[in-house]
Amino acid sequence: MDALTAGNEVTTVAPITTPALDIAPAPALDTLATLEDLEVHPAFVERIPIAYARRFGIIGLQGGAGVLRLAMAELTDFTVADVVGVHLGLPVEPVLAPAEQITSAINRAYSQQASGVETVIESIPDDGVDAVMEAIAQAGDLLDNQASAPVVKLVNLVLFEAVKRRASDVHVQPFEDRLQIRLRIDGVLYDFVQPPRHLLEEIVSRIKVIGRMNIAEKRLPQDGRTTVSVGERVVDLRISSLPTCHGERVVLRLLDKSARLYRLPELGMNASDLRIFRRLIRHTHGIFLVTGPTGSGKSTTLYAALQELDCTELNILTLEDPIEYQLPGISQTQVSDKKGLTFATGLRTALRQDPDVIMVGEIRDEETARMAVQSSLTGHLVFSTLHTNDAAGAVTRLLDLSIEPYLAASSLLAVLAQRLVRCVCPRCAREEPINEEDLRRLGLQRNGRMTPNLSGTPTALRGSGCAHCLDTGYYERMGIFELLSVNDAIRGLILRRSEAAAIKAAAIEAGMATLRQDALGRLLIGEGAGDLTVRTTVEEVLRVTHEDELET
Repeated sequence: MDALTAGNEVTTVAPITTPALDIAPAPALDTLATLEDLEVHPAFVERIPIAYARRFGIIGLQGGAGVLRLAMAELTDFTVADVVGVHLGLPVEPVLAPAEQITSAINRAYSQQASGVETVIESIPDDGVDAVMEAIAQAGDLLDNQASAPVVKLVNLVLFEAVKRRASDVHVQPFEDRLQIRLRIDGVLYDFVQPPRHLLEEIVSRIKVIGRMNIAEKRLPQDGRTTVSVGERVVDLRISSLPTCHGERVVLRLLDKSARLYRLPELGMNASDLRIFRRLIRHTHGIFLVTGPTGSGKSTTLYAALQELDCTELNILTLEDPIEYQLPGISQTQVSDKKGLTFATGLRTALRQDPDVIMVGEIRDEETARMAVQSSLTGHLVFSTLHTNDAAGAVTRLLDLSIEPYLAASSLLAVLAQRLVRCVCPRCAREEPINEEDLRRLGLQRNGRMTPNLSGTPTALRGSGCAHCLDTGYYERMGIFELLSVNDAIRGLILRRSEAAAIKAAAIEAGMATLRQDALGRLLIGEGAGDLTVRTTVEEVLRVTHEDELET
């Protein structure tokens, strides 16, 4: 007899005895060059475990008159087709297809299954906690959970849904009377599911096992990391646990390793800023800083800048915590405070590697700031990040880190402040006028009059909500930027230790567009507005940016 096997669960199928399954001989078989446009049979995905499909390289396709077309990578054993046909109760027509096409079709089909999170939660018995704890095991492919324990299935499905919905973080948050799992999608937290409160310890323990953390330690914070796979996608997980008065709270940061790197033109800079940016990053020495809060896309911008440089002519080194993406032709180093390799010590060592360009993940302290400045003054181009609210604030932040004004003035090339705003969903976007209250809050109307560069009734887009955007009206995010290029006037202000407001005013006079001004350019609809998929909403502009006090 043959068996469909997934993990520990075995479904035994009797040998075929019915003439209803007419398997055509090999010479008459069709050959499919691609499976991308063909529809997978739902019964195949529902009843055939993914492990079995992968093992034999098969995928069931829709056929005519109730026939299952079984795409196979090899046609040496028709017993597999017999087993699938009997298991589904359908006549089978084998067809030949490339193995890589079948693998991609398997991953696409099984990743589109309904999540089943609620069903998994309902299947967990109230008195089965001990049994669940014994069943906890190491995570494998998140698509293959046919034989996993209920809590293991639940955690796998939550992670699977998080990846499927493009979430950057998963929050497991206990309250006094409930347990809430939330997903951060496009920078905003959404409630996802509420498992029973008594499953908190089992869920947290499972996550700790995945992250190779101590499941017995519940009184102290812990950090862990691991890598999981969802079909063809490889996702890094960085896990943090924190004891609270209602139990341990866990946050998982998801980093999709298979996600592509962005190029500079794809970041969303306007043409003027992009031209200046490209000129600045080709300097032979100096410091270029990118500022913004956590999760504002600073690393993505720096990666895009490094890809613009010629790594065959330049020796480029990076010091990162963590290394988010692998850059071809560039030497990347993971810093580790536990091992004594900090940004400052790593930068000191990197200088002995004859670098032309150095990327320092973050300037956190005085020692790192001094090393970065000294590196830039000795003929190296240094990229790094700071946590400040705007571009001008980064200048005063350097001075606060005890960098002498004359060193800061001579080493600093430019500061790029950035934020991420959500884009209007292109599938449910509709145009509507901006009301007077929003015009006033945006700074587009003062004393009952529109700003001089506007006429008529300004309009913007808004998403009504659809399945594509999970009824949020938003899909993905784009960057807004504030590029402060250090000129002679700004250098003079730095030497005099001027306030950030004075530096910002000088930069605006030199042509810098503030974050609010750049965001308004992505909001207003008018002639030449371009692709509607890269517009944002009034609420997003007001949420992410602040009114420029210098303009009031």
